[in-house]
Amino acid sequence: MDYIQYIIIAVVLIIIALAILKSTKKDAHLELNKLVEYLGGKDNIISTETNLSRFKVTLHNVDIVNKEGIQKLGAKGIVEIDNQLKIILGSESKQLKKYIDDLK
Repeated sequence: MDYIQYIIIAVVLIIIALAILKSTKKDAHLELNKLVEYLGGKDNIISTETNLSRFKVTLHNVDIVNKEGIQKLGAKGIVEIDNQLKIILGSESKQLKKYIDDLK
């Protein structure tokens, strides 16, 4: 009888762990959506590149970018050169590039 209780506890813990993982993925997806929005939307993005922790994006119009919002989402720095932004994002830069490429 004791082993049934252990099995029930294990199943409950697995369900809780899966729920936590699923909610974490949703939050990351929402953050990426918000980041694309802060960049002026997917139509404002011409091209993207990543280099380690840096995310480089070429835009049609840099003036509509919400740099303050991008920094609130965790960017460690933003450099603007002509119609390009170089954003230091850390490990999320590759994930963001893949997300934007999938949107286009």
